[in-house]
Amino acid sequence: MRLPVAALLQAVHEAGDRVMAIYRGDAQVIWKADDSPLTAADLAAHDALVQALAQHTPGYPVVSEEAATATLETRRSWSRYWLIDPLDGTKEFLKHNGEFTLNVALIEAGVPVFGIVHAPALPAGPTTWWGSAHGAFKQVGAGVVERIGVRVLPDPAAEAWIVVGSRSHATEAVEAFCAGLPAHRRASLGSSLKLCLVAEGRADLYPRLAPTCEWDTAAAQAVVLAAGGEVLEAETLAPLRCTQGDSYVNPAFIVCAQRDARWESALRRAL
Repeated sequence: MRLPVAALLQAVHEAGDRVMAIYRGDAQVIWKADDSPLTAADLAAHDALVQALAQHTPGYPVVSEEAATATLETRRSWSRYWLIDPLDGTKEFLKHNGEFTLNVALIEAGVPVFGIVHAPALPAGPTTWWGSAHGAFKQVGAGVVERIGVRVLPDPAAEAWIVVGSRSHATEAVEAFCAGLPAHRRASLGSSLKLCLVAEGRADLYPRLAPTCEWDTAAAQAVVLAAGGEVLEAETLAPLRCTQGDSYVNPAFIVCAQRDARWESALRRAL
């Protein structure tokens, strides 16, 4: 089945509109068992996305952060399935800093082969990234669709590397990693936006050395891969994959434009 990309993008935008209606009002919070927040926006986006995916890709199973009940055996029996995070960066949503996203990924054999990341509240305007075998793209509002790609890792003697990290989940391991790098600049950002910065060539490295779940990363991972970058397990430097264990928790990983012995050495020392 050829994916109806335009319809899927429209569906994600419409789910983003539902999120923004709540964002502008009073988002009451429920705290889940793992002490992570859940808002009406998470649930509204979940409902909208699940309905849209059922309409546009009938027969494709859907796994959402808000309904992740399928066992590993079941997921491995599927040739493909949708993996969604209706609202990635709920803490950023609650802080009203705009750094949250809606994430939709299509998984085949553990690989995110198509992904949409939509950030409806950025200062520049609602921004969407998507990627597949046909390339990686970005659009701000109703503006021109731009093809994006990772940048060549610069010589740090001439231009500092740009390392992006989590705004809400900094770790000692990341500090140790950065301490071992050549000249670099650092930036902090919420949600899956960090992977998108690497995909569009505005950052070189994103080390994530703290827990995440597959739905947090899969959509943006598809964009990074389509843009020519890599998402690698930190311990092995093997490609990060979904559907590998009973839980949805990712191992530590690093997002990069290109591999380089200098950051690989810093990573080994930091782990």
